[in-house]
Amino acid sequence: MAGKKYRAFADKIEDRAYVLPEAISLLQKNKISKFDETVEVHMNLGVDPRHADQMVRGTTVLPHGLGATRRVLVIAQGEKAKEAEAAGADFVGGENVIARIQKENWLGFDAVVATPDMMKFVGKLGRILGPRGLMPNPKTGTVTMDVTNAVHEIKAGKVEFRVDKGAVVHAPVGKLGFADDKLVENAQALILAVIKAKPSAAKGRYVNKVTICSTMSPSMVLNIADIDKQQGAAQ
Repeated sequence: MAGKKYRAFADKIEDRAYVLPEAISLLQKNKISKFDETVEVHMNLGVDPRHADQMVRGTTVLPHGLGATRRVLVIAQGEKAKEAEAAGADFVGGENVIARIQKENWLGFDAVVATPDMMKFVGKLGRILGPRGLMPNPKTGTVTMDVTNAVHEIKAGKVEFRVDKGAVVHAPVGKLGFADDKLVENAQALILAVIKAKPSAAKGRYVNKVTICSTMSPSMVLNIADIDKQQGAAQ
């Protein structure tokens, strides 16, 4: 059963689409929890994820970060391991780290970067890391020799997005404690990144519906016409 604050907020939400700044303002004025809730954007897309040529996946670095320090694991060896440590990676290791994840189911990190030569070993972790969205992938820049840049981007607020089986992209865009304009700019950056990732095989309307909410709040529908303006600007 929803709490009193949730129901009170839900009652304030009108049966219409909100422009992004208006929705952000409403979220901040109706904070439900004592902790600093995460603000999330959800985009329902006109694609069929069952077809590889309609898969939507990518990354973007939010201009104002996520408001939380992300713990980065780099799987590398030799000079690249030293480079990762110098870049500020929280954990660095090779086969020893892979063994720890396998044997102890250790998951004390928020992102994983691996050098290409280590992927033959990292592949063993697919069943553990894959379902949690932690598996390194060249398409998201997490399988790379440039570990310094990869670590810096993740620490700066790099967000990975991927359409799910229901053709929806879910992604965080910051914390409720951010200033209004920073949350708006972060949300716009995410929305534009998803729009730019439109597969050429996708036909018809690409963005069907966009909603925004915080961790504990009800969702608000965003104005599609406003999204279409952004889509036009991105093309």
